[in-house]
Amino acid sequence: MTGYIQKQLGSRIRELRKAQGFSQETFAEEIGIATNTLSSIERGNAFMTASTLEKIIDILNIQPQDLFKFSNKKTNQDLYDTIISKINNIKNNGERLTILLKLIDALL
Repeated sequence: MTGYIQKQLGSRIRELRKAQGFSQETFAEEIGIATNTLSSIERGNAFMTASTLEKIIDILNIQPQDLFKFSNKKTNQDLYDTIISKINNIKNNGERLTILLKLIDALL
């Protein structure tokens, strides 16, 4: 499981890249990495070298601290992943699963 900071940092890079009009392909080329590597970084599934981090900051023309201005709003995928993770934690507990099912039925 990836860490909170890694996921937030990747999401922030994606947000800043898109705000400046860079496609993933163009941005990856500018910083000298493969597009699939950038995609992994933005999804929080991979981390980057210090050199890549410096290139990202330079190309986006931002201050390093700007990368760590994380939004508290979670994406639908983040919410879904959290829900599934919590369900997996109780999958062998019939009593809790029954309660959860009742809650879901009440919501839907």
